[in-house]
Amino acid sequence: MAFVDEAKFFVKAGDGGNGCISFRREKFVPKGGPDGGDGGRGGSVIMETSTRLTSLIDFRFRSHFIAENGTGGKGKKQHGKKGSDHLFYVPVGSIIKDAESGEVIADLVREHEQIVVAKGGKGGGGNVHYATSTNRAPRKAGKGEPGEERWLLIELKLLADVGLIGLPNAGKSTLLSRLSAANPKVAAYPFTTLEPQLGVLQFEDGVQCIIADIPGLIEGAHEGAGLGHKFLRHIERTRILLHVIDSSGQEGDPLDQYHVLERELQLYNEQLMGRQRLVLLNKIDLFDSDDQLDELREKFRSQGIDVLPISAATGEGLGVLQERIAQLLQETEEQDQEQSPAEGYDVSGSAG
Repeated sequence: MAFVDEAKFFVKAGDGGNGCISFRREKFVPKGGPDGGDGGRGGSVIMETSTRLTSLIDFRFRSHFIAENGTGGKGKKQHGKKGSDHLFYVPVGSIIKDAESGEVIADLVREHEQIVVAKGGKGGGGNVHYATSTNRAPRKAGKGEPGEERWLLIELKLLADVGLIGLPNAGKSTLLSRLSAANPKVAAYPFTTLEPQLGVLQFEDGVQCIIADIPGLIEGAHEGAGLGHKFLRHIERTRILLHVIDSSGQEGDPLDQYHVLERELQLYNEQLMGRQRLVLLNKIDLFDSDDQLDELREKFRSQGIDVLPISAATGEGLGVLQERIAQLLQETEEQDQEQSPAEGYDVSGSAG
């Protein structure tokens, strides 16, 4: 199934029902007063986040979300029925924008967050509201207000604890399959991964973390080269970044690979430079001797870069890597706990 992370869709809330023009008609009451009821409010269009969804694939098959209209009022001051709300689900990590202005309406980062994206119209008042001392039998009732409607954009940024980044063919997919239950496509040629992959790393104490394998970056990714913008935005929410470097030299000098990744991150979003990062020297199983590895590690250390040698293919060093990931997650936990849960949004008032 394809991974979809952008979509445009239309929302239309229900119209309010019209008020009723009616008069009492009872025995022995020849001139009964007005008793027309109010129209019912139209239903609203509501969006809710769900962790069960990881893509916007549903928007390929459905792009219009319409709530029910309210019904008209009736005699004997009976109010019309409220139209049913229309509720639909989107993945956690969705950003909602106004399609015309591009304004960010909501950034949904927690499970079960709700936003009202189109508010139903009010029902019209029945003629009972129009009676005055000079007009005791008004033949007038209010019309229901139209429900709000507009086009919206939705953009998905994956929510993950750990993001794997690296140049094409650095071994990220193999590493993800080793660390988690994920089974991404793995092959020895660039751009095997053309969409983000998610996996779950299970620690010995039962704690879990989500790992995202971001498609291989290339130089110029911050400007959109190689779909760089589409890929890079998925690491903006990660708590830890793992730089996966092909240490064998088959994909170029390992230190140069590192500098390309750092430069692309900085040019795309400088705030990413403050993120916790680990540099992994992958494919150490291809070294002829330990001396080669020691020489490469010293080359990184001379520039103040701490590295962790691993082999995603053989599993060497992955135990230490898991310990480091757990340590870094623990260090960031306190900061995350300080963030108070967000309340549900009601953004319909900004509709044009």
